[in-house]
Amino acid sequence: MTKAYFKYKLLILLCFVLGVSTIHAQDKTIGSGNKPAEKDVVSKHKIMLIPFENRMYLSEIDFMINKETKLNAKQIKATMRDGLNEQFYKKLKPKMPVVDLLDDTVKTKKDLENIYQYLSYQYVKVPNQENYKPPVKDKEEKTINNGQLVVESNSDARFMNAKLKNATLVPYLGGKYKTDLFLFINELDIKTLNGTPGDINSTSTRKIILHYTVYTLDAKEINSGIAEVNLPSNVNNPTKIINTYFAQLADIVVGRIEKALQVKK
Repeated sequence: MTKAYFKYKLLILLCFVLGVSTIHAQDKTIGSGNKPAEKDVVSKHKIMLIPFENRMYLSEIDFMINKETKLNAKQIKATMRDGLNEQFYKKLKPKMPVVDLLDDTVKTKKDLENIYQYLSYQYVKVPNQENYKPPVKDKEEKTINNGQLVVESNSDARFMNAKLKNATLVPYLGGKYKTDLFLFINELDIKTLNGTPGDINSTSTRKIILHYTVYTLDAKEINSGIAEVNLPSNVNNPTKIINTYFAQLADIVVGRIEKALQVKK
C-alpha cells in the first residue's frame, strides 16, 4: 500500500475523533446548568395516594347516575373513590413513583384505618395558589350586640383540610412504603348549582369539587386547597366522569404539586 493511502486513512480517522469530541462537548454544554431540571426535582420523590373516607363523599347527582347505570349508592361511591385514585396514579406515575393505598386493600386496610383514626379535618379558608401559604384555622370573632353574643360569619371560600392528630403517622408510612410525599384526598363534592338535586330532567349547572392536602415526610404541608371542574348536566356515566373530569382534577393538583416541589428544593 502507498504512503498516500495511509495518509488518507489517517486523515479519515482524525476527522472521526474530532467529530465525536465536538459532539460530546456540545452535549455537555447543553446538559450543564446550575439548576436541576424540573423533571429531576420531581422524579426524586415518591408519593402516596390516600383516598377519601367514605363519609367524605357528597354527591347531589347519584340519583341520576343510578337511573342511567342501575348502580346503588354504595357501588357509586366505591366507583368514584377508586376512579379518583386511578386518575391521580395515571397523572403522577410518569413523574415519580406512586403508592396507591387502594391498589391492594387486603394489605393496606389496616394502614388506611390507622390513617383515618389519626386524621382530623378543619374547614378553613381556601389558600391563594399564586402565593401559597398553609391555611390556618380562623379564631371565631365574637361580639356583643344588644346584650346577645354574636359569632361573626366569614363569607370567604373554604375547604376541608386534613390535619394529623399523631405526629408519628407520616414517618411510619414513609418508613414502610419508602414514600416522602403524601396526597390526602379529603373530600369529593358533586354539586348542582341551580335546579333541583335528583331531577333527571334538570339542565342545572354542576360542579365537581375536590378538597386535598399534600404533606412531606416531616409532616410539612406544602400544598392544599380545592380543585374544581364543571360537569355538564347530561353526563351521568361514572366512567366518563372519571376518565374526563376526574382526570382534569388530577391535572390541576399534580401541576400544583410540581410547583410546590420547585419552590421547596
